[in-house]
Amino acid sequence: MKIIISVNPKAGRSSSRLRAEELFERLQGKGYEAELLTDIDEVADKANRYFSDGELKVLIGVGGDGTAATLVNRTTQGLPITLLSAGTANLISKHFRLGNTPAKLVDIVENGHLVTLDAGKAVSFVEGKSVERIFLVMVSCGLDADIVNGVHSRREERYRSGHKKGAHISYLSYIKPILHSLSTYKYPDMKVEQLIDGNYITVDERTKWGFFFNLNRYGWGLPLAPFAKGNDGKIDHVLFRGGSCICGVFYTVLAQLYVHRFLPNSIAKLGQAEKYRITSASNNTIPFQSDGDPGGCLPIEIEIVKDRFTLLVGKNTKRNA
Repeated sequence: MKIIISVNPKAGRSSSRLRAEELFERLQGKGYEAELLTDIDEVADKANRYFSDGELKVLIGVGGDGTAATLVNRTTQGLPITLLSAGTANLISKHFRLGNTPAKLVDIVENGHLVTLDAGKAVSFVEGKSVERIFLVMVSCGLDADIVNGVHSRREERYRSGHKKGAHISYLSYIKPILHSLSTYKYPDMKVEQLIDGNYITVDERTKWGFFFNLNRYGWGLPLAPFAKGNDGKIDHVLFRGGSCICGVFYTVLAQLYVHRFLPNSIAKLGQAEKYRITSASNNTIPFQSDGDPGGCLPIEIEIVKDRFTLLVGKNTKRNA
C-alpha cells in the first residue's frame, strides 16, 4: 500500500514542509510505504507506475488548487489524489472538507472513500501550436487573470532572488497586483461562444469578465456559479459586461448576496454547456488563468472531460459534488 506525498520545493513556507514531514511519519507509523518527493517528474513517474501495478493507495499533494491541477495533468485517469491543504484559496480542500492537518488527512486515508469528478480542459494556442491543460475548479478571462499574472510574476522574481519566503503566495501577495491591474487594465470585449448540436452559437460579444466553472467555488467562497457541480457533465459560465472597477464591486456584492443571477441579460449571463470558445472581440491581448495559475492569452477553447479526476475524501463527504 504505497503513498506518495508531493511537496513543491518552491513553496518556501517552512510550516508546509513540516506538516508534510509529520504526515509522512504518521503514515509510516500506520504501516504504509510512504515516500516524500519534491521533483514533479519523479512524482508523476512513480505514481503512474504504482497505480498501473495496483500498488498505489493515494497520491497526496501538499498545496492548493494549482497543486491538484498539476498532479491531475501529470497522472493517468482514475489515479486517486487527495490534498494536505497548504495553498492560498484552497477551494478544492474547502469544498470537499479535506485535511488541513496531518492527523485529519491520515484519517481520510484510512477511512475515506473515492469520488469521481469531471474536470475541464482549456486549449490555448501558442505560436500556432495547441497547448492543453486540465483544470479542476475554474477558468477566468480578463481582469481576474491579469491580477493572477502579476502575482505569479512577482512570485518568480522572489524565488529567483532567493527571498526567504521563497515563492509562497498569501492573500497579501495580491495587494500590489490588484492595485496595478485596477489602474492599467482596459476591459476589452470578449466573444463567448458555446457548442450546441455541433455548431458554435454566440452567447455574448461584449463580455468584459468571463468565468467558467467546474465546481461552485471562487475566491473566499463567492457563489458566482450557484448551479455548478463537479459531476454533471457541464461547464457553467458567468459573464459580465461592465467595464470598470465599480462594476466589479457591484457584481461581487450581488454575488455574495446570491442575487446576481437575477440581473438582466444586458448586464450578466449565466448558463452552462459542454464546450466553449472564447476570443478577443478586438486586437487586444486578453489573459486567462486556470485554477489560480497563469494560462496564457485568448483565444481558448474550454470543454468538459467526464470522470477525469478521482479524489479521496472523508467518510462523511457526500459523493454528489
